[in-house]
Amino acid sequence: MDFTLSERTRSIADRLTAFMEEHVYPAEASYHAHVMTAADRWTIPPVMEELKAKAREQGLWNLWLPQSDYGKGLTNLEYAPLSEIMGRSMIGAEVFNCSAPDTGNMEVFVRYGTSAQKKRWLEPLLEGRIRSAFCMTEPEVASSDATNVRCSIVADGDSYVINGRKWWASGALDPRCEIMIVMGKSDPDAERHKQQSMILVPTATAGVTMVRPMQVFGHDDAPHGHAEIVLENVRVPRENMLLGEGRGFEIAQGRLGPGRIHHCMRLIGCAQRALELMCQRAHQRVAFGRPLAEQGTVREDIARSACEIEQARLLTLAAADRMDREGNKAARDAVAMIKIVAPSMAQTVIDRAIQLFGAMGVSQDTFLAEAWKYARTIRIADGPDAVHLMTLGRHLLRQHGMARQA
Repeated sequence: MDFTLSERTRSIADRLTAFMEEHVYPAEASYHAHVMTAADRWTIPPVMEELKAKAREQGLWNLWLPQSDYGKGLTNLEYAPLSEIMGRSMIGAEVFNCSAPDTGNMEVFVRYGTSAQKKRWLEPLLEGRIRSAFCMTEPEVASSDATNVRCSIVADGDSYVINGRKWWASGALDPRCEIMIVMGKSDPDAERHKQQSMILVPTATAGVTMVRPMQVFGHDDAPHGHAEIVLENVRVPRENMLLGEGRGFEIAQGRLGPGRIHHCMRLIGCAQRALELMCQRAHQRVAFGRPLAEQGTVREDIARSACEIEQARLLTLAAADRMDREGNKAARDAVAMIKIVAPSMAQTVIDRAIQLFGAMGVSQDTFLAEAWKYARTIRIADGPDAVHLMTLGRHLLRQHGMARQA
């Protein structure tokens, strides 16, 4: 495997790094100050729109979509180090129009959308004029098994009528969110993986009620948020169906693969920044008569963190390379591995950094507390650890059994 960066990727990475240092890191305090003190916290901090305009002017925009006419056309392997750089800041990915859930939703439109759906929704998303939400998880069922969804999608003349309750719809509370991709059950009598469909529901549709923002460890993540939503007799035209009835599970599998690895890429950036902060803190802080950098346990934590980050980085690159060479479906084991490894690694490394910073580490004065929350959440989002371990183990055992029979 050759993970040497191409000249094009190195050039973009250098420009991206410079942009982060000059514009994004200095803007973090302003962004969070708005969220904490604005009269309406569910408004977009002006600094974000300023950053997005600068990034677009510099061509650092829509870097995420591989082999496409809509973005830079970078491969997954080329995008990985760029996503890591953006992931070093909790506001970084949005600045470059590379944040979830929009990247996954845009990929759905690119792969499965009709020309009309692309014109109406993909184009403004690519331009960063609107945002979107993905509605799969439901409070009544174990949604890590997507076949459990109960939200109903029923054909009625030239429309579909949707009824159900969703939650953890990230981004649905964003004032710019105009479209939701909703997964529901359209044919309960079909075979298990053909019962589900995905349909487009504009947020302004009658019958859509935003019940409340869900909190993550006591934080509502305004102005992005994670909504609980009730869909009551929501009526949308038939042309809002994605790909066709019974294709929802298929779309979900195609959407979640890239989304999972993008989170892992960003988390490696979080962990790398945490490691760098650990090193700086160790040199600056004195305890028990000598700098923390001279304490043996501190050195061990820093060394272990560096090893674990590099291991996860290499596994991410290997998964991205396999996605490029063999396709997302063929690379599912590699993606499952990194989805298991990267969030836990990042959580551990960031936790060590918090411990080294002491009380400051759990405060708003560093990005560490928010980054830890992100890492812990991703151990559940896009499939919990236990599910990935179960499916990966099952697949590996099946492969071994087939090899023995052969």
